[in-house]
Amino acid sequence: MLVQKLSWITLLLFLYQHDAEAKKMVVCEGDSACLKCDLNFIKINKANYGRTNCKTCISGKPANQISNTQCSAAASLSIMSDRCDGSKSCTVPAVNSVFSDPCVGTYKYLDLSYDCLPAKRSVTCENKKSVIKCGKGVIHVHHANYGRRDLVTCPHKCATASDCYSSQTSSLRSRCDGKKSCQLNASNSVFSDPCVGVNKYLEVTYCCKSY
Repeated sequence: MLVQKLSWITLLLFLYQHDAEAKKMVVCEGDSACLKCDLNFIKINKANYGRTNCKTCISGKPANQISNTQCSAAASLSIMSDRCDGSKSCTVPAVNSVFSDPCVGTYKYLDLSYDCLPAKRSVTCENKKSVIKCGKGVIHVHHANYGRRDLVTCPHKCATASDCYSSQTSSLRSRCDGKKSCQLNASNSVFSDPCVGVNKYLEVTYCCKSY
């Protein structure tokens, strides 16, 4: 029994240490970035879809497709954050249909880094209310989205899309940061309607910071 307990503790320590290390990833155009946190939640640090050197993702490509090294999709970070922040896992295709095409004719890649943040997660289904709170310390919101990023959370007959992104991080920080508790209202009247006809939910990841 003691050996099993020690093995479990060792596994947890390994997972926490693994999560604590910043993760870097390069994905060639046409492939998908698969991000994962074992115990914690994803926080995108940086992201660029484009090309900034002539050495990455060059196999089989002619010179004219890899010579432009001043290629950056301006919205790369916000797109990755909207899709992945606050999730335990996330898959994003490195394609023009997701990031747009910042340099036509150039073969691109997605270069990103992310952390796995220890946090609490709250999900409030549309037209419901809930409360987030801290027993010790005060609330600090890491990420908030009102929309729908999967078809499983808050099951509903109108859960028909999984690409409804409406970042509410700034809004929830202004409402909740520094408080011991904060009421959440998952409603179009509060956040407007980012995807008409789709049943939504409010997801919030937060931590409890010391005073």
